[in-house]
Amino acid sequence: MFVSINTAALLGIDAILVQLEVDLTRSGIPAFTMVGLAEGAVKESKERVFTALKNSGFKIPPSRITVNLAPADMKKEGSAYDLPLAVSLLCATEIIPKESVEGFFFAGELALDGSLRSINGVLPMAIRIRQEGAKGFILPAQNAKEASIVKGLDVYGVSHIHEVIEFLTGNLKIEPFVVDIDEIWSKRTYYAIDFKEVKGQKHAKRAIEIAAAGSHNLLFIGPPGSGKTMLAQRIPTVLPPLEFDEAIEVTKIYSVVGMLTEDAPLIVERPFRSPHHTISDAGLIGGGHYPRPGEVSLAHKGVLFLDELPEFKKHVLEVLRQPLEDKKVTISRAKTSLTFPADFMLVAAMNPCPCGYLGDEKHRCICTPSQIQRYRSKISGPLLDRIDLHVEVPAVPYKDLKSTDSMPDSDSMRKNILKAKKIQAKRYKGLPISSNSELSGKWLNEFCKLGEKEHSFLESAVTKLGLSARAFTRILRISRTIADLSGEEEITISHLAEAINYRNLDRKDIYL
Repeated sequence: MFVSINTAALLGIDAILVQLEVDLTRSGIPAFTMVGLAEGAVKESKERVFTALKNSGFKIPPSRITVNLAPADMKKEGSAYDLPLAVSLLCATEIIPKESVEGFFFAGELALDGSLRSINGVLPMAIRIRQEGAKGFILPAQNAKEASIVKGLDVYGVSHIHEVIEFLTGNLKIEPFVVDIDEIWSKRTYYAIDFKEVKGQKHAKRAIEIAAAGSHNLLFIGPPGSGKTMLAQRIPTVLPPLEFDEAIEVTKIYSVVGMLTEDAPLIVERPFRSPHHTISDAGLIGGGHYPRPGEVSLAHKGVLFLDELPEFKKHVLEVLRQPLEDKKVTISRAKTSLTFPADFMLVAAMNPCPCGYLGDEKHRCICTPSQIQRYRSKISGPLLDRIDLHVEVPAVPYKDLKSTDSMPDSDSMRKNILKAKKIQAKRYKGLPISSNSELSGKWLNEFCKLGEKEHSFLESAVTKLGLSARAFTRILRISRTIADLSGEEEITISHLAEAINYRNLDRKDIYL
């Protein structure tokens, strides 16, 4: 008997439809054959499924069984094919009526006792299945909340193969799972941390405001204990709230890598990722035998924080260049090439020298000039070229630590940033750019026009401080953002002067 069951497979962070076809015949020598580029976990599903059915009171008679996973030219991996395989075998043995499965999609892992376990990638599967106009999606109960975020698709969460059989034979009524998206969405307004908790560092907070307003990448330079990490961790609290479409895009990534929980099926806050400096290039960018998203994709629409930047392996840092430029990362293997989104704000931190105290008034630096040069040379010019703001974060004086004066809080900073974002959205409407950090070429010339006085001032600064051509471009971009934060259309000398202060590593006189 021939049976075809609908299911889905992951391709990057998206899903494609898969037909699981089973042909069962009682003639000939009993055998089980699976074709269609099934990987290890998929091939092992035979043992899980047959044992689960036996322990649930159903025995498949000795038969010649051929299973095909179509399209047959695409690799299939994971344990999500257990449930569709079990249902197809039950249909082939006429335990479940063949017509009852029409229009339904199935996905889920089976335990040996017949219970269902959660799987990864349910959200992209549900999105693709809805596009197909499915009658319903039957999957593990643990994944039902995640799949129900997709409106217009009936989701049926089940806990055991018995429930699936009873439902499909009409002996059990299961209501489609309904999730309260408004309740989940309401959690996005809460942050446990705030910038008002950070003492001092007004200069760094101002730089963060500029970076967030113009989507600029940011590098903190300062001694140990000056608050670089504390500042970076609070950046998501001042970024504009996630839009629902952005949240879905981010959640798809987390769903594929299995980082969603049953209680939090939707990512409602901008991600903050802080990988350790021992991370590999595959861990940072993504990769593996079958490519999976890395930290740059997990930070999509949020912040990627690289603490102790020079301690990262140089070849690992170099692979950041493509995602910083293209807002996406493409991973190619012999038989597949996948593209993952990687639109993040890079925030990095480093010491000014190996010991950390170069330029510190209270601690003596013990590093030689050659040691300092080697330390800084670990960050290549092309990578540094993609970081707009270089910000000094000095040690906090005791008077600031004991001060009880009110500090700028995240809410007030966010309001300023949102105003600047609205100005940019209006300015760049209909253009292939959305923020000041993307300005280059003709767009830079058009939107960063300077008067004669401003040109004269900038020329003098470039000559005196020995600034490079790339620093000139960055200064114009930063100045445009500073002007937006001030609500001014024209870039003035004061905007340029402030922007120059954020290009420390380009200055020849730094720390001399």
